[in-house]
Amino acid sequence: MRAVFVQVQCHPGKTYEVADAIFEREIASELYSTSGDYDLLMKLYIEDSVDIGKFIDENVANVPGIFRTLTTLTFKAF
Repeated sequence: MRAVFVQVQCHPGKTYEVADAIFEREIASELYSTSGDYDLLMKLYIEDSVDIGKFIDENVANVPGIFRTLTTLTFKAF
Protein backbone atom coordinates (compact mmCIF):
# COMPACT_ATOMS: atom_id res chain seq x y z
CA MET A 1 0.00 0.00 0.00
CA ARG A 2 1.08 3.52 -0.70
CA ALA A 3 0.48 6.51 1.59
CA VAL A 4 -1.02 9.45 -0.28
CA PHE A 5 -1.75 12.88 1.16
CA VAL A 6 -4.57 15.00 -0.28
CA GLN A 7 -5.13 18.64 0.58
CA VAL A 8 -8.68 19.83 0.01
CA GLN A 9 -9.89 23.35 -0.69
CA CYS A 10 -13.60 23.74 0.03
CA HIS A 11 -16.17 26.26 -1.13
CA PRO A 12 -16.78 28.87 1.61
CA GLY A 13 -18.90 27.50 4.44
CA LYS A 14 -18.69 23.89 3.23
CA THR A 15 -15.65 22.55 5.13
CA TYR A 16 -17.62 20.66 7.78
CA GLU A 17 -19.98 19.16 5.20
CA VAL A 18 -17.01 18.04 3.10
CA ALA A 19 -15.25 16.55 6.13
CA ASP A 20 -18.42 14.66 7.10
CA ALA A 21 -18.84 13.31 3.56
CA ILE A 22 -15.21 12.13 3.43
CA PHE A 23 -15.58 10.51 6.84
CA GLU A 24 -18.75 8.69 5.71
CA ARG A 25 -16.94 7.27 2.67
CA GLU A 26 -14.36 5.65 4.98
CA ILE A 27 -11.48 6.37 2.60
CA ALA A 28 -9.19 8.44 4.83
CA SER A 29 -7.04 6.95 7.55
CA GLU A 30 -6.55 10.47 8.98
CA LEU A 31 -8.38 13.74 8.33
CA TYR A 32 -7.36 17.14 9.69
CA SER A 33 -8.57 20.71 9.48
CA THR A 34 -5.68 22.95 8.45
CA SER A 35 -4.73 26.61 8.12
CA GLY A 36 -3.43 28.15 4.92
CA ASP A 37 -4.59 27.77 1.34
CA TYR A 38 -6.30 24.42 1.93
CA ASP A 39 -8.99 23.58 4.46
CA LEU A 40 -8.46 19.85 5.02
CA LEU A 41 -5.59 17.40 4.88
CA MET A 42 -6.24 13.70 4.57
CA LYS A 43 -4.00 10.68 4.55
CA LEU A 44 -5.06 7.76 2.40
CA TYR A 45 -3.59 4.33 1.91
CA ILE A 46 -4.08 3.11 -1.65
CA GLU A 47 -3.22 -0.35 -2.94
CA ASP A 48 -0.20 -0.39 -5.26
CA SER A 49 -2.29 -1.83 -8.10
CA VAL A 50 -4.87 1.00 -7.97
CA ASP A 51 -4.55 4.04 -10.25
CA ILE A 52 -4.16 6.93 -7.82
CA GLY A 53 -5.59 9.59 -10.13
CA LYS A 54 -8.67 7.54 -10.83
CA PHE A 55 -9.12 6.75 -7.13
CA ILE A 56 -8.93 10.45 -6.20
CA ASP A 57 -11.28 11.40 -9.03
CA GLU A 58 -13.88 8.76 -8.11
CA ASN A 59 -13.67 8.96 -4.31
CA VAL A 60 -12.49 12.43 -3.31
CA ALA A 61 -12.85 15.07 -6.03
CA ASN A 62 -16.55 14.34 -6.54
CA VAL A 63 -17.50 15.16 -2.94
CA PRO A 64 -19.95 18.10 -3.07
CA GLY A 65 -18.39 21.30 -1.74
CA ILE A 66 -14.83 20.58 -2.86
CA PHE A 67 -13.31 23.34 -4.97
CA ARG A 68 -9.81 21.96 -5.50
CA THR A 69 -7.48 19.17 -4.36
CA LEU A 70 -3.72 18.79 -4.25
CA THR A 71 -2.35 15.24 -4.11
CA THR A 72 1.10 14.44 -2.76
CA LEU A 73 2.58 11.01 -3.36
CA THR A 74 5.08 9.50 -0.95
CA PHE A 75 8.14 7.43 -1.69
CA LYS A 76 10.20 5.17 0.52
CA ALA A 77 13.47 7.08 0.73
CA PHE A 78 15.20 5.29 3.59
